[in-house]
Amino acid sequence: MSAGERLPGTPVPMLTWPGADGLEIAGDAWGNPGRRIVTLLHGGGQTRHAWKNTGETLAAAGYRAIALDARGHGDSGWADNADDYTGEKMVDDLQAVLKAEGAEKPAVAGASMGGGTCLLGVGNGFIDAAALVLVDIAPKVEPEGVAKIQAFMNQKPDGFDSLEEVAEAIANYQPHRKRPRKLDGLAKNVRIGANGKYVWHWDPKRRQARANASGVTPYRERLSLAADKLTVPTLLVLSLIHI
Repeated sequence: MSAGERLPGTPVPMLTWPGADGLEIAGDAWGNPGRRIVTLLHGGGQTRHAWKNTGETLAAAGYRAIALDARGHGDSGWADNADDYTGEKMVDDLQAVLKAEGAEKPAVAGASMGGGTCLLGVGNGFIDAAALVLVDIAPKVEPEGVAKIQAFMNQKPDGFDSLEEVAEAIANYQPHRKRPRKLDGLAKNVRIGANGKYVWHWDPKRRQARANASGVTPYRERLSLAADKLTVPTLLVLSLIHI
């Protein structure tokens, strides 16, 4: 299962792979197969499109860059159960994609939620990486930041009446970014729900998963334990704006 009807002009994923439990993972790739692979994982509420410019730049530098839609996001499949949206499940998805690509010693990069996935996978030895890049994520997760992201993702659960409303919601969340004059680019951010309204591209069960969890502390502890075991070159990037 996935989000509702795609809007005209929504980019079609270049590739798909079977992830954990057979759930389909969608992604884009740049650069020729056989080159060193760099995987790019987006933050919560984002999609693979957040990494498009980075992927193209890496390909021009001689790498094969692969950006994934996390489960429950974008064009990837939705899990049957809310409890299947853990960081560990996303690590399983990343493992499956790397295996399908025949990746040896990939570099892995992730922003926010995606960075947490990378940290858990590399630190716990599930991903044999050459390097790790963490963007806006560290073992110490700030509750205020998590609350802001969750508030953005939880707004208008029944959908928006227009793309103008969608643009307004994004502008309020990211006031530093210039609001686009044309709204065509929002096609990759929303779908048309069964009620005819514009809904976000992610699975609403992810909100239930957060409610079922006991808070950010256990997740932060798992990140800290994984960070303590890191042995690969690691770069921490703190950005003022999203990628």
